[in-house]
Amino acid sequence: MKQMLSRRVVMSSVALACAVLMSPVALAQTKSVGITAYVDHPALDAARKGVEDELKALGWESGKNLKLQYQSAQGNAATTGQIAKKFVGDKVDAIVAIATPSAQAAAAATRSIPLVYAAVTDPVAAKLVKGMGPSGTNVTGVSDALPLAPQIELIKKIKPSAKKVGMVYSPGEVNSTIVVKELKAELAKHGMTLVEAAAPRTVDVGSAAKSLVGKVDVIYTSTDNNVVSTYESMVAVARDAKIPLVASDPDSVKRGAVAALGMNYYDMGRQAGKIVNRILKGEKVGAIASEVGNKTTLVLNETAAGQQGVTLSDALRKEAEEIIK
Repeated sequence: MKQMLSRRVVMSSVALACAVLMSPVALAQTKSVGITAYVDHPALDAARKGVEDELKALGWESGKNLKLQYQSAQGNAATTGQIAKKFVGDKVDAIVAIATPSAQAAAAATRSIPLVYAAVTDPVAAKLVKGMGPSGTNVTGVSDALPLAPQIELIKKIKPSAKKVGMVYSPGEVNSTIVVKELKAELAKHGMTLVEAAAPRTVDVGSAAKSLVGKVDVIYTSTDNNVVSTYESMVAVARDAKIPLVASDPDSVKRGAVAALGMNYYDMGRQAGKIVNRILKGEKVGAIASEVGNKTTLVLNETAAGQQGVTLSDALRKEAEEIIK
């Protein structure tokens, strides 16, 4: 009798175990995603938030069926490699690398773990992919590349008499050197010239901006991470010298640029989140084509315009999606 009871207990236990294993909760395997950014600043923070929100909207809940971790390199190139190696050691299911230095470090650290880049201006020049089609490798993502002709048109609307455009950039960032090269060529088509000022480190940005005073009619800023990280130093120079500051990052307008026609980094993050979801669900990363952010926004800052010596036209105001007073 005791033997039969024992057998029933064992069989019941086995049946219960099978039921648990076959339940939807057990079948919903937990996935892990590592997100890394080169530095913390509003644009990159917005991209990360977009990735996280999109994953949540698609059913990936951190702490439930998703292990999500984030690390910033704080602008240190060596740290980007350390973070990438940590994620590889953790055997994450996907890495999201925000900004070119972090994406390059992750690509160097693994050729097998799916890598989704975001906020990379030229992924081909950065040698992340050979083209914007399916890579056939472990890399895909979303670029923040902007057509430069509309940027120049915006500069002319802000300062119609502008002939010389200044730009502070980091010579160590591929995304910045590419913009310098292409902007120089595009400005020439409009009879305008580019005056460059290199800022290898964040602490060099302010002095580089000051070197442009008296030499340029307007200053244009790309999404260079050194520049955006310390944007207030650019704003101070522009305000004191009465030189209008035109950005390619809408978040920089909130910090003191006169205007920006730029990528919506939050929406771009959500685009990247959709790609991560496809990978977590089993799609091969090498079969997923790279994308370009699909939403731009024109933002104006009325106070900054007055401080930097320009008046915003009524026509330009009508084009803006947001005007900061």
